[in-house]
Amino acid sequence: MSKRALGLAALGVGSALFLSACGGGGGTGGDAAGTFDQGTTEVVNASEEQGGTLRYAMASNIESTDPGNTYYGYVWNFSRYYARTLLTYSPEPGDKSTEPVPDMATEMPKVSDDGKTYTLTLRDGLAYEDGSPIVTEDIKYAIARSNYGDDALPNGPRYFKELLADSDDYEGVNANPSDPLAGFDGIETPDEKTIVFHLKEPFADFPYVLLQPQTAPVPADADKGEQYQEQVVSSGPYKFDGKWTPGNGLTLVRNEEWNADSDPIRTALPDQITVEEGVDQNEIDQRLINGELDVDLAGTGMGPAKKGEALSNEDDKVNIDNPENGSLRYVAVNTVVEPLDDEACRQAVMYAADHDSMQRAWGGAAGGEIPNDVIPPQIAGHDPDLDLYPSKDDKGDLDKAKEKLKECGEEDGFSTNLGVRADRPTEVAAAEAVQQSLDRVGIEVEIKQFPSDTFTNTQAGSPDFVHDNELGLNIYGWIPDWPTGYGFLSYIAHGDNIKDAGNSNISELDDKEINKMLDEAVRTEDSDEQARLYSDIDRRIMETGAILPIVFEKSVLYRPDNLTNVHFSQGYSMYDYMTLGTTGS
Repeated sequence: MSKRALGLAALGVGSALFLSACGGGGGTGGDAAGTFDQGTTEVVNASEEQGGTLRYAMASNIESTDPGNTYYGYVWNFSRYYARTLLTYSPEPGDKSTEPVPDMATEMPKVSDDGKTYTLTLRDGLAYEDGSPIVTEDIKYAIARSNYGDDALPNGPRYFKELLADSDDYEGVNANPSDPLAGFDGIETPDEKTIVFHLKEPFADFPYVLLQPQTAPVPADADKGEQYQEQVVSSGPYKFDGKWTPGNGLTLVRNEEWNADSDPIRTALPDQITVEEGVDQNEIDQRLINGELDVDLAGTGMGPAKKGEALSNEDDKVNIDNPENGSLRYVAVNTVVEPLDDEACRQAVMYAADHDSMQRAWGGAAGGEIPNDVIPPQIAGHDPDLDLYPSKDDKGDLDKAKEKLKECGEEDGFSTNLGVRADRPTEVAAAEAVQQSLDRVGIEVEIKQFPSDTFTNTQAGSPDFVHDNELGLNIYGWIPDWPTGYGFLSYIAHGDNIKDAGNSNISELDDKEINKMLDEAVRTEDSDEQARLYSDIDRRIMETGAILPIVFEKSVLYRPDNLTNVHFSQGYSMYDYMTLGTTGS
């Protein structure tokens, strides 16, 4: 791509990034790595330099490269290299990075007076990697394939299916092969540039749904169901170099059909992007420090072995950011697996937990703050004064725990299993801390380890598997689908969102009071009333004992000297991958 094309691409995001780096006490220019935690609020190492290979690695395999079949935040962020969406998060650093902005759309949606119709228009110049034009029916098809029918894609959320009107009887794209969208009337495409969404009820957070990767266009004739992930048809600045299969890594090369004039978000600086899968976390961290790798794709930060070393080394520390990432790391206490189906038994777990040891397992203060509620501090509804299970020095209240065990008929304790992602050392360390905590009151915990790429679909995310294997506890984490109380709580606490596969409500919490308040809050336009409702929901979740908070997580992110245009996106809760470049080879 020419320098002129690069300049056009940068007019939206690039100029804002470079100005924020050079002005306002922000950046370091293109010849320094910055200072500790600088990338949390501003751009570090601003540069317009184009070329080179941007090198990613991760400890597990990629969940899926299919934008319609993923729920991990790192894929939502990374897939934008090859999959454009109607809206996306602002590429500016700081608080603005939580704001939805147009991507394929020309502007933010026009909303009807009754709040139930959203209309968007596509930009000129949108094309796939083969040069064919992107049309609105491809977006409608993408949403249909990922949300509807018995063979809908298993991993992603189901917000469109829950919200769209006139589509409850639609059976999916494979029900009628000759006319795959027949009966899917919740979305209209009156022409190739216009798309209209009809909602059942007003939903104040709908712009956040429109930035999810399920709005990335998919040509119907290219769809291969779950096998589409092998070679997604690109609508962005990069395309697959050959087919991807899990565990074999991924290489992206430039998509010559991408039109920089149509894209205010992506700088597309690197010539090539590579991903290595299944790399040990300690190796990833050391290679980042050595400059042999650019980004840890998972976006969750350094593992426990290298985290402490890097934070205590002044030379390494200037390359570290330590942002609050809006994430709650917690133990999902299952409400169906016996004897945890009894609320008092779950409350015994809450009282017995040694929060001090769990925080230390997560890396101490640099790893996150000890929470007393579920909603993170960045989201309206968080109540810093809520403390239903107080204990001295955060060590737990063993007497109260034993009282609750007696109340639920398990005076001598009980045994259960705890699921955890094997390739996440911090989570394994936290699981061991939980195990030791609960053993003090006779609750025997056996730790079961599973791979990350299947954990949220096949193991912890499958209620049948959870029940069959008596996984009464699972270490889990939740970053909000979007930064509101509903965006954070809905998929981990609303009973209607319990799914047979890809389930995120791992506690299987189905509380009528919580469900009702969540439904009421998202229909409420008054922000103060919303915050009150979310605070009440927060309290009720803690009362049920279905979620045992570990930490409000802080990431320890390492940025090598050659990584350019680095800043933390609060929207994606990791670095914004679309702005990154490299001064390396």
